[in-house]
Amino acid sequence: MKKFLAFLVTLCVATPLYAADGTQLLVQIDKNLTPESYESYRKIINIEPSGRTKEYVYYTAKKGRDKIAGLFLSPASDKGRSTLRLGDNMWLYVPNVGKPIRITSLQSVIGGVFNNADILALDYSVEYNAEKVEDLGDGYLLYCKAKTKTVAYDRLKIWVDKSKTLPTKIECLTEAEMLIKTLYFKDMKDFGGGITRPAIIETDSPLYKGYKSAMIFAKITKREFPDESFTLTFMPNMESLLK
Repeated sequence: MKKFLAFLVTLCVATPLYAADGTQLLVQIDKNLTPESYESYRKIINIEPSGRTKEYVYYTAKKGRDKIAGLFLSPASDKGRSTLRLGDNMWLYVPNVGKPIRITSLQSVIGGVFNNADILALDYSVEYNAEKVEDLGDGYLLYCKAKTKTVAYDRLKIWVDKSKTLPTKIECLTEAEMLIKTLYFKDMKDFGGGITRPAIIETDSPLYKGYKSAMIFAKITKREFPDESFTLTFMPNMESLLK
């Protein structure tokens, strides 16, 4: 009996809690992908079936779990456009328009396969509940369901690297489990400050055959911001956050 109890204790210690707890696994994925508050620089590339590409350089500031803002640095035609997301609400500021315009999660401010929810992404655990976890040996397959109808995708299937607790692939699905798009996480990189994560996210979609898009992160740094940085009145002044 003592040997059996000792075996159970060893088993519990050796098995990560989130092997059975999808919620904790999802929270840990969020923590490993980005700090709670940070700034980042990334290039977003849209690739058409012809091979033609269009590239954007995009600065992002995030605070807490539901505030994220962005600023286009290039190309020249988009320079100065800024975006803001507060929870489920999103806006786009265009300098020659002069006031923020409401946008939705399924629209895209840049075209291509990435939509606004992908570009202004909140933590997965903010928008999704973990329903089930499958142990795949060297990884997990995590099944998630949207908490509300306002979330861009009704369901996610997340393949997780067990050793790093980071996603390698995510399938974005409708309620009926029709595939909308797939996200591929590649090129593990040490960004410093304890942040090691994939530097590239690529995506394709059966709804946009032949089209692809990619995000390439050049920098991710922990940084605190004042609350005023995430207001409609601050959107024309986003450039002041650049160091």
